[in-house]
Amino acid sequence: MNKLVVFIKNEIVMLLSFVLAVASAFFVTPSKEYINYIDYRTLILLFSLMTIMAGLNKLGVFKILAEKLLGKVKTLFGLVLTFVLLCFFSSMIITNDVSLITFVPFTIVTFKMAGESKKLIYTVTLETVAANLGSMLTPIGNPQNLYLFSAYNMNILDFFKTIATYALLSLVLLIIATFLVGTKKVSVSDTYITEKINVRILCFYILLFVLALLSVFRVVHFIILLAVIIVAVFIIDKKSLAKVDYSLLLTFVFLFIFIGNLGNIPGISDFLHNVVEGNEVITGVITSQVFSNVPAAILLSGFTNNAQMLLIGVNLGGLGTIIASMASLISFKFIQKENVKSSKYLLVFSVINIVFLILNLCLWLIIK
Repeated sequence: MNKLVVFIKNEIVMLLSFVLAVASAFFVTPSKEYINYIDYRTLILLFSLMTIMAGLNKLGVFKILAEKLLGKVKTLFGLVLTFVLLCFFSSMIITNDVSLITFVPFTIVTFKMAGESKKLIYTVTLETVAANLGSMLTPIGNPQNLYLFSAYNMNILDFFKTIATYALLSLVLLIIATFLVGTKKVSVSDTYITEKINVRILCFYILLFVLALLSVFRVVHFIILLAVIIVAVFIIDKKSLAKVDYSLLLTFVFLFIFIGNLGNIPGISDFLHNVVEGNEVITGVITSQVFSNVPAAILLSGFTNNAQMLLIGVNLGGLGTIIASMASLISFKFIQKENVKSSKYLLVFSVINIVFLILNLCLWLIIK
């Protein structure tokens, strides 16, 4: 029974998307048309990138980078800023989820050794915001970006122009917020023992990552990428295949079916078109607070052609509630294992997220 409860808690978004898909099937009879609902390119790109990042993370590449940087830190401000910037910039490449999985546990260990556990809640919250906002700057930074970039066949320059201003504001706000921890002297040098990386496997994953990028930008066909990833990783490092978040892939499939069916129910389809079109940013933000921003992106994309505004809406929508971005739950799970009150973390998290959301929305109102 306990295992079932844990499973439901961990996979609530996937289960909800499954229920929606099944419910919609009562209104649109299942047929071969269901197969056409699914965006196979997005699923394959997401699977490939998650596999590559799982392999790199297993090698300890990102942790070693962090250790090198932390060896130069002398103040609390420097310590917090290092972790925040690591999450912000690394998430652009390794995704917000992987960034938090990598650096939040590392942060907890570091702060304990430095005797600064009291600053953990504030620091982990900033890291979470940094990962969610830094990841929005690239098409591969988070699942919703990868989906929208693929589904709308977006131009890379238009993508950057759309989101860069918000990423820059967020970076400035994060640096300002980091100043609030003070400049107390700390020492984290010689804390870690760096393990050697298998250079052969590292080069292997770098080549796969280059191939994945070529596929994202439509230079290499996604079927070729899939074949290479499965065969090569199975032969060289098959354990990484078990680290892929398959529940996220299933969530995408269920949502594709749900949205495809909604599009075939005239009354609902017309209503959603009227609500979403012209209000992509606001509906993206609001919908993300309830369903989280990945499902929101998939849901709303079926009812608007304005990719740029939807991109802004679902990325800013990752701010706000703890479920607005599923990546935020990763940090929350880690912090729950520590001797801190969950209610205090949620309060700090909510206040900081709301402030960042309001300021980014103000920027949108100014430049729209």
